[in-house]
Amino acid sequence: MRKILFIAVLIPILGGMGWWYFREQALPDYGPAYREYAYVSNGKSNTVSVIDLRTFALAKTIPVGSNPTGVAANKKKNEIYVVNSGSNNVSVINAETNTVVATIGVHGRPYFIDVSEDGKHAYVANSGSSNVSVIDLEKRIVIGNIRVGASPGMARVSPDGSTIVVSNRGDNTVSVIDAKLLRVRATIPVCLQPEEVAILPDSTKAFVACSGSAQVASIALQTSTQKSDRLLALLDVGRTPVSLALKPDGGELIVCNFDSDSISIIETGNDEVGNSLEIGQHPSRGVVTFDNSRLYVTNFGSNSVAVYDIDIGRRIDTLTVGSRPDAIALTPDENYILVLDTQSGDVTVIQKRKPRKLEPGEYALMTLIPVGMQPNAIAVKAFLASKPAAK
Repeated sequence: MRKILFIAVLIPILGGMGWWYFREQALPDYGPAYREYAYVSNGKSNTVSVIDLRTFALAKTIPVGSNPTGVAANKKKNEIYVVNSGSNNVSVINAETNTVVATIGVHGRPYFIDVSEDGKHAYVANSGSSNVSVIDLEKRIVIGNIRVGASPGMARVSPDGSTIVVSNRGDNTVSVIDAKLLRVRATIPVCLQPEEVAILPDSTKAFVACSGSAQVASIALQTSTQKSDRLLALLDVGRTPVSLALKPDGGELIVCNFDSDSISIIETGNDEVGNSLEIGQHPSRGVVTFDNSRLYVTNFGSNSVAVYDIDIGRRIDTLTVGSRPDAIALTPDENYILVLDTQSGDVTVIQKRKPRKLEPGEYALMTLIPVGMQPNAIAVKAFLASKPAAK
């Protein structure tokens, strides 16, 4: 049994005008317990917008702390975590009720949060206090504050849960934390202004983008076969690398070079920079499909999303979105691309579909969903609720 939803879509034509038409969108009927939401933090509204991805409608607006930035979903629990940079705390949202059920204080100016694969711990880098807060998500308390380098930007936990890699923007170092002992086991000098961190699926290597020196640092992580954490290489990429998108198989890492209008592709096995190509004006964020075949990149400066075919090695489409697109995510079935438009305060939904008559092309703008002011991060959560929704 499939439900039918009629959605109005704006099709751009010459001169910047457009026309609306209604098209049928078949949505699977998963039963009353199924939920599929996107959570968007709105930095200037002090809220989180909840989008129902079954209907592509705004389901709720949740007040949180001051200047919410990072947002993450727990893979093992029906919870969402929102970092509030202005109030120095983390809001815990129950995804079944979409209400804030706890607020956990951390330290100065946190921006991002990462959750371990087992769903038991979260890690928050506090840029204003040069430490990392470790949160027990079962007890909803901070169990440790670990001193790291100056102005840490991101704390990323490895897939095996053993290591936390922290980029320290203020002193151009990376702190490597032992997750079990909750202590720094290595401090590694890298390149200028390290920020974004990506860790390979097998937890053997980390990559850190340095926006101040047009480089990416490759770091070996201590394992049962590697005795120590150490810098392997500094890889030259384009100007101002701001984000990293790792293929799910871990074989390649795509770097968005904001001021070069390009992406660089790093072969993670041998630390070699392969192709670099123009992708759009000021590329900001990227996401790779689960089958490793497509890359989607938001172009902050040209209000577009570039579609890059990884298998053939070239850009195959450019899609117009809202103003100043930044964060990007895919729905669980990967049939829809969700783009946060930071200046226009909305989410552009792009549908990937099989072409039909009167609908040329593989991609089409489906709808725009208004959210709050300055949306800056997004997390997607699909789950079965423990209790059916009240009628």
